[in-house]
Amino acid sequence: MATVKKVAEKEYSFVWEGRNKEGKQMRGEMRAKGEALVNTTLRRQGIIVSKIQKQKLARSKKITEKDITIFTRQLATMMKSGVPLLQSFDIVGKGHSNPAVTRLLMSIKADVETGSSLNQAFRKYPLYFDQLFCNLISAGEQAGILESLLDRLATYKEKILAIKRKIKSALFYPAAIIVVAFIITSIIMLYVIPAFKSLFSSFGADLPAPTLIVMKISDFFVAYWWAIFGGIGGGLYAFLYSWKRSIKMQRSMDMLLLKPPIFGPLIRKSSIARWTRTLATMFAAGVPLVESLESVAGASGNYVYAEATRKIQIEVSSGTNITTAMQNTGVFPSMVLQMVAIGEESGALDSMLSKVADFYEGEVDDAVDALSSLMEPIIMVVLGTLIGGLVIAMYLPIFKMGQVV
Repeated sequence: MATVKKVAEKEYSFVWEGRNKEGKQMRGEMRAKGEALVNTTLRRQGIIVSKIQKQKLARSKKITEKDITIFTRQLATMMKSGVPLLQSFDIVGKGHSNPAVTRLLMSIKADVETGSSLNQAFRKYPLYFDQLFCNLISAGEQAGILESLLDRLATYKEKILAIKRKIKSALFYPAAIIVVAFIITSIIMLYVIPAFKSLFSSFGADLPAPTLIVMKISDFFVAYWWAIFGGIGGGLYAFLYSWKRSIKMQRSMDMLLLKPPIFGPLIRKSSIARWTRTLATMFAAGVPLVESLESVAGASGNYVYAEATRKIQIEVSSGTNITTAMQNTGVFPSMVLQMVAIGEESGALDSMLSKVADFYEGEVDDAVDALSSLMEPIIMVVLGTLIGGLVIAMYLPIFKMGQVV
């Protein structure tokens, strides 16, 4: 049976000018597959078009989580100031330095102009706006408090982004040092030690055991450097590829990351901070608890806590209170359980969850600072031992010659 591939038509950006029904001059920007479609869309809106011009698209950068966070804060600020929604999209989109963000916001604006609700327009782009984002926007539209929920959502995204930055900064430093140490060691093995080897061959004397060991390692590096670099590069690529695409691998790695003595507690605290912050934001927005837990599972950042959240959701939907359901998972500290129990009994669950999130975000800050202070001397000792050991091993024959002379 023959199959027909559907090829997506490319969209372009058009700048248009025209007049509305009252004769007022208007202009704007729209993304569409062709000039005729722009004309048709504007005519449906009651605009008589006088000019349409296709724009040249500038080179785009990737849309990052930071871009979405800044957009959310800007949109919340303008709407709280009384700027209309569509005008807010125009101001934010056209003022952005990344053309990809501009095109995204103009596409959302065009969807809203043609009758879609804001949350429906966001749901068309799940790569940038997750379920939690869209659910909060939907709750804000239904309750008529979109400005308030946008502000809450912007605060939430800023806090989550700050936690991710701290974790990345804590992990980046040792990773960068390991890479630099490997590069320096490789240069010594490939170029420096062979030069010493040719020098020692003229001595005609027995070399010390450490020197012989280092020279054997150097010979292996020189003979199989392509296999070493290829194996490390291929292994890293395969590991990252399977980590992104294999659920089993993600589950195993997330469980493993919680176990190391130094990094494990840091990852656990950041996961609890994100979990409680997300649930507090959803619950305070009036989203039902069971529906909130569905969004929390995807936002926890760790597969262990995502699976625990799904178990909590099943138990809560069957009538169990959230404190008991959380306790049954065995992944939450007693302090978190006690705070949630107090919030549940007093009817201030969102407030208590926010306090827990504040506490653990502070714990993450302290842990990152302590980790940075601890890693510096450890890395210096490791590098000193590695590089210093190689240097001493190669200079031992020279020292022995000096003693003989």
